[in-house]
Amino acid sequence: MIKNLLNKLPRKQAKIVENRDEGSSAVSRNNSRSANSNGTSHSVLNHRDKLNYPLNIKINVNRNNTVPVSFEALPSFKDVPNAEKQILFLRKLSMCCVVFDFGDHTKNLNEKEIKRQTLVELVDYISSANSKFTETDMQEIVKMASVNLFRTLSTQPRENKVINGFDLEEEEPLMDPAWPQLQIVYEFLLRFITSPETDAKLAKCYVDHSFVSKLLDLFDSEDPREREYLKSVLHRIYGKFMVHRPFIRKSINNIFYRFIFETEKHNGIAELLEILGSIINGFALPLKEEHKLFLVRVLIPLHRPKCLPLYHQQLTYSITQFLEKDCKLADTVIRGLLKYWPITNSSKEVMFLGELEEVLEATQPPEFQRCMVPLFRQIARCLSSSHFQVAERAMFLWNNSHIENLMKQNRNVIVPIIFPSLEKNSRSHWNQAVLSLTVNVRKILSDFDPELFEECLLKFQEDEAQEEETKKKREAIWRRLEDIATMKVRK
Repeated sequence: MIKNLLNKLPRKQAKIVENRDEGSSAVSRNNSRSANSNGTSHSVLNHRDKLNYPLNIKINVNRNNTVPVSFEALPSFKDVPNAEKQILFLRKLSMCCVVFDFGDHTKNLNEKEIKRQTLVELVDYISSANSKFTETDMQEIVKMASVNLFRTLSTQPRENKVINGFDLEEEEPLMDPAWPQLQIVYEFLLRFITSPETDAKLAKCYVDHSFVSKLLDLFDSEDPREREYLKSVLHRIYGKFMVHRPFIRKSINNIFYRFIFETEKHNGIAELLEILGSIINGFALPLKEEHKLFLVRVLIPLHRPKCLPLYHQQLTYSITQFLEKDCKLADTVIRGLLKYWPITNSSKEVMFLGELEEVLEATQPPEFQRCMVPLFRQIARCLSSSHFQVAERAMFLWNNSHIENLMKQNRNVIVPIIFPSLEKNSRSHWNQAVLSLTVNVRKILSDFDPELFEECLLKFQEDEAQEEETKKKREAIWRRLEDIATMKVRK
């Protein structure tokens, strides 16, 4: 399912077209308005003059609050001869390298609209390209995308977003005010990467390691719309540029290491795991040692952070993808889950039980037998949990036919481990739903092997009687000690 989501490219073309129509009047007004810095009027530039604008406009409105005097709308691609479209394309790319301040909605309204309209035209142009992009084209395309996208991310105060256990605050994400233009730039970059006219052998020199690293840094954006586009862009880069694949995997690993062992704070873990789920699905068999190490050193330790609910679904998918590739890894995964099993967090424990069920579905008998003793000791603790959701979720494991068959095949080992927890539940658990489920599970175990069930019941009664006798002896010893202490006080 996640692979399908990754293959669905976000499209907002309808809105872009509407905005293009709405902005046409503003662009027309801007084309007819022109004045120099001294207030002297001059005539509107014709198309050929506009094409002679300098290629590099090195002005950033955020820093000096100024706009190039010559910042006017260039002619549309349909209004120039085919021979001049290449030059116009480069001029429009250069024009879009001017970055505006969207923190103030009252500044540079006409110029922002001109840039938006130009970006829309660039998206249309690159989508309909019918000839290979040149190196100059690629250089200017990557430059324009870099200038607009690579920036310092805005963040909300972290103290308002502290995660206490799993009580996540319902807090609105920080939406970037520049998104209306950033979205078009992302769409433009996505169309460029997926275009059949983009030669990967040439483009790899511009969509290089530095570019990919900066894209990965943007995954920490608080704006979910940006992370969705980044997910699509990075996945397409991974698919198109095979030479970058090891670097991308290594860079994502480093993000995870920093998240797990240092910060435990990152907004894009779920999206990165979605990409990895698709990548893991494409791994060739037999699995490389590098990929197995990734499972052990990254995916399993990702169960440790407190914010696990934010990405647990994607993490579970990635792990089950590994098991579908190589079922022999089930023992490693189950022991990893037991290592990070929560002790005092019942919500997290319920999540672990849900993931455990998916893992056991992909587990074969040989791997199951290697880990069943520590596994069912943990399940027995869950069965007798005073938290009804934990006990209830543990008993739901018997609703899975594959897991039930694994238990039945190894009943001589499993039933003695879990029987005491079930017997205690049936006598003293406070929740009625847990009591009903306990009766059902006891009946299933009895149907497995009636003789074994009776043996376990007798053993439990013997242990209970012995425990009661030990308790009485302990109480008698304490009474004797109290009597001795009282006598010494009196003396």
